[in-house]
Amino acid sequence: MRHSRLCIFCPPMPRLALPTIALLAAISIGAVHAETAPPKAQPALTITTTTAQRTHLTEHLAANGNITAWQEAVVGAEIGGLRVAEVLVNVGDVVRKGQVLARLASDLVEGDVAQARAALQQAQAAVTEARANAERARALADSGAMSSQQIGQYTSAEISATASVAAAQAQLGTQLLRLKHTEVRASDAGVISARLATVGAVVNVGAELFRMVRQGRLEWRAEVNAADLARLRTGTQAVITTAGGAQVKGQLRMLAPTVDVNTRNALVYVDLPARPDLRAGQYASGEFLLGEKSALSVPMSAVVVRDGFPSVFELQGSDHVVLRRVRTGQRTGQRIEITDGLAEGARIVERGGTFLNDGDLVRVVENSDQKQAKAPVSKAQAATKTK
Repeated sequence: MRHSRLCIFCPPMPRLALPTIALLAAISIGAVHAETAPPKAQPALTITTTTAQRTHLTEHLAANGNITAWQEAVVGAEIGGLRVAEVLVNVGDVVRKGQVLARLASDLVEGDVAQARAALQQAQAAVTEARANAERARALADSGAMSSQQIGQYTSAEISATASVAAAQAQLGTQLLRLKHTEVRASDAGVISARLATVGAVVNVGAELFRMVRQGRLEWRAEVNAADLARLRTGTQAVITTAGGAQVKGQLRMLAPTVDVNTRNALVYVDLPARPDLRAGQYASGEFLLGEKSALSVPMSAVVVRDGFPSVFELQGSDHVVLRRVRTGQRTGQRIEITDGLAEGARIVERGGTFLNDGDLVRVVENSDQKQAKAPVSKAQAATKTK
């Protein structure tokens, strides 16, 4: 049997009251709970909001097409077998109607003209003689000195000589016309778009020498789906944007009477103003202005693409966002039409939706730039900064 030894040198242990023990136990349990409690959720983003509003939007119809000449005129040689002696214009030159564009060598034609004039003079001399003989024969008809047969012969000779003069005059006119055609003239005012005439080349009848844009007029030939033709009318305004970024206003002149059986598209013709930066053959996109309509719209910055579909983030309560898939319509300025998926007056995230997810906690501020929410400062960090 062991006997406990008492330390005669150790002071006696103090006795703690029961209330003190309970207080220490409560503090210890609270500390354990404070260490294990989950941290409070922090906002993912500081945002500004806007509302879906009904506004007046300009209704338009988009289309694509080529800029072409209103009409092209081909200037060719009206006589053949002659050499090009001179070319007076080049591609891009503005010409007036009747202006000489080129000259053909006229030596041979001038010789033919001289020969035709000589033939006419001979015919005129012959008709003078024949007319005098016929007049004498008719004067002797009552005297019986000449038979009626002889008188008829002189009269027929006069008629034949007169016909020869007419033929010689026609031949001379033909040669003069050929001489006139040695000068190749513009059939209308316009701009030279192609030049095939070459000095020294011998041309054939009808050979193309020049091609020109009549009156310098250009048009936009746009392709429009057959279902949209009913929305267009003659005189509808259009805004065309060229590949270089220039914007040009035009007016719808005509709708094609047929639709392509393969593409189900139809051509529409839009008159364009004369501008130095427009060229036939340019590709251009554009839109037809169909008038104004009232539509639900939001800023374009509020629309994000998720899973390939346009969406917006709608504010739920005061600090949560919900992803809403919407259907968009046309764009006007910095706003875009919402045709389905969003109620009028809905409060949505104006910017920064790209950085949000469905159900995120956010902090809403008014008239502030979008920025990430700052992390909270701990008490230890605050005490350090205070020191």
